[in-house]
Amino acid sequence: MRRNNRRSVLAAATGMLVLGLAAALPAAAHEDHPGAIEAPRGNIRIADFDIVRAAIAIEGDSAVFQIQVAGQAGETRPVETGRFEGAAVHAYVWPTSLDTAVVGFEPGQGVLALAVTFHPDFDDNAPGRERNRHVWHSHWVVLSPDDACGPGALKVRDIPVGAQPRLPVDWPGVPLLLSSPDLPPRLLDSTVEVRVPAAELPGLRTTRFDGMTAGLRVNANLHAPLLCIAEVFDVASGDLSLPGRAMPARTR
Repeated sequence: MRRNNRRSVLAAATGMLVLGLAAALPAAAHEDHPGAIEAPRGNIRIADFDIVRAAIAIEGDSAVFQIQVAGQAGETRPVETGRFEGAAVHAYVWPTSLDTAVVGFEPGQGVLALAVTFHPDFDDNAPGRERNRHVWHSHWVVLSPDDACGPGALKVRDIPVGAQPRLPVDWPGVPLLLSSPDLPPRLLDSTVEVRVPAAELPGLRTTRFDGMTAGLRVNANLHAPLLCIAEVFDVASGDLSLPGRAMPARTR
């Protein structure tokens, strides 16, 4: 997917995504999970961000978030610069139709997404936990549009100065609608996987989702918007229409 095409797709889809008006398109079926999204292989240069499949499979008491890529998952990481200002973040992201209140934010704040991220220049773990800058780790993030990040671009939603919104207990203290749950991701061969207790996700069985790989960047001036999606590498559906469905995994 060429960069200009990625930008135009994102610009066209952002409004639908944030307003929850994405069409209820059927996901391409997969033999183990009929709600998964199948995506074409080879449409971007970086194989470990080239999504070939995205899924949320319900397995017992867990919701298993999965992204499969054409290469070795997690192989490409941002270069460490030693500075927070302008720091880069790489992410595997599942935008969902879940309400933001599900994980502890105020309701209706934007698009709730689970993200597996790597950023070597700063830590953003919950208070009392180990540093996380040198490992892939999970976040719940609230995405919203902001043209200050670029035409049609998304950001992790900022917390305005002086505001005191409801926040999850694992909020890391940054001025963003972002939490740091204790949900260690598993990156094995071509797959990124996160297991979330299904009981923590009310409405899971009616949830729609998509898959995205992206590069984010901290604002060099450290003001809002603080964390923008600077580049979309790939989108499972191609248009952020959230065609995936969380469904029980088939047993063989």
